[in-house]
Amino acid sequence: MHELDDHDSIILCRSCDLAVTKRALPSSARAICPRCDTVLYDSPYCSINGMLALCLAALIIFIPANLLPVLEIHFLGSVRTTTVIEAAIAVWAQGYWVVGLAVLVAAVIAPAVLILSILAQVIIVKLKLQRSFWQRTYTTLLKNQGLIAQMTMLEIYVISFLVSAFQLSDFSDVFFGMGTFSFTMLFVIILFLQREYNLEHMWSYVDEH
Repeated sequence: MHELDDHDSIILCRSCDLAVTKRALPSSARAICPRCDTVLYDSPYCSINGMLALCLAALIIFIPANLLPVLEIHFLGSVRTTTVIEAAIAVWAQGYWVVGLAVLVAAVIAPAVLILSILAQVIIVKLKLQRSFWQRTYTTLLKNQGLIAQMTMLEIYVISFLVSAFQLSDFSDVFFGMGTFSFTMLFVIILFLQREYNLEHMWSYVDEH
């Protein structure tokens, strides 16, 4: 008898209540109930090449997103700029180290770890690395994928500096630069990357090895 692994799941057919083990499907395929031929679920859109392209695009845009100023403020003849990392450090220096650490983790560290984690998984799958070291690494990344994704909160930071810019515009001139564009694009790319990524589908490659 087949023993269920942690990444297996059981679903019930909505027509005849037959318990079926849910498995990853190839692209454009459907799972059919063996008893009544009812469609159980469709295959997720999880393209390895697509995720590879998104990971590379995210890595390229990650550097300017964190090194270029996201806001440029002109006030009484002075010009001030700030990057994401500088903002986190400034908050930390003001004594709000918890907030500064949260910003640094959610907007810089976690997105980088998320991108590198998915990229490593994609490379292991694409190159069919089957040695025990790579398989242990792959399994460890899959087990921690949910935690990493939850720590990545770029959308909160994007909304926060947009709200700040709106409030500052009442008494100063606020300009958005390439840093703002890069950070917004990083958020969009990671959003699509998380949408395309399917943990259950990635677990299926463990079975193939």
